[in-house]
Amino acid sequence: MMGRLFCFGLGYSALVLARRLKARGWSVAGTCRTADKAAALAAEQIAAHLFDRGHPLDPAALAGATHLLLSIPPDADADPVLAHLPDTPGLVWAGYLSTTGVYGDRGGAWVDEASELRPSGERGRRRVAAEAGWLRLWREQGLPVHIFRLAAIYGPGRSPFEALRQGTARCIDKPGQVFSRIHVEDLASVLEASMARPRPGAVYNVCDDLPTPPQEVVACAARLLGVPVPPLVPIADAGLSPMARSFYDDSKRVSNTLIKDELGVRLSYPDYRAGLAAILEAETHGAFPPPFPPPQAGQG
Repeated sequence: MMGRLFCFGLGYSALVLARRLKARGWSVAGTCRTADKAAALAAEQIAAHLFDRGHPLDPAALAGATHLLLSIPPDADADPVLAHLPDTPGLVWAGYLSTTGVYGDRGGAWVDEASELRPSGERGRRRVAAEAGWLRLWREQGLPVHIFRLAAIYGPGRSPFEALRQGTARCIDKPGQVFSRIHVEDLASVLEASMARPRPGAVYNVCDDLPTPPQEVVACAARLLGVPVPPLVPIADAGLSPMARSFYDDSKRVSNTLIKDELGVRLSYPDYRAGLAAILEAETHGAFPPPFPPPQAGQG
């Protein structure tokens, strides 16, 4: 299967998928915010168009697109793509990257795709509204939308190793706190599997097999690097910013059964230990793709 992928938001996660497909002969294009990033992507033969609320997209940029990836987060004025999406005839698949934050805090309990949406904060509420908007386009206009609720994304250049090397890593202790996460390559595999088996209106959780307290992930990374594990700091004494503190408001375990049973996904990195070890191995051997443009705020 080959086609033309257009990504609204050529950020960290979208680029992993874009580069995979391009290597297999797909045509790839999308949007970014700055001319410098557009130039860097052009060097990879990825056509990048400037887009934000102040830069509407020329509908011609979407001509011939068969697959659409939506990775720009909603802002205070709602989803900027939903508000300015041109007509997109010929689409066979569209994927909206949401977040497991839509489930809110469950005190460490499990959630799946059928769980009630009860976000804890404003960012989660915006995501719930955006999901509803995209699913409305599917029901009313037939846009082949699929929703992907992503756990915390990590991968090369975006892992605890960076903070450990810079001496800024911390092990923050909040009793009972657990997060789910997903390696960026496994995220791309889930998206590819959905493209191969489209089911418009579907919702999928995207996470690995092992929800884990965040301090255990930092400690594992430190041991792999051979550096001291940062001391445990109670969250009340950590001096976190309101934004950083908000990530600790929710504690839950997210089920990934559906991506395995329906899409046939087999994770390359089923837990953080496997993922971190692979990142370090790639660093050691210089096995990196070209540098990722910095991820846009709030964007996977």
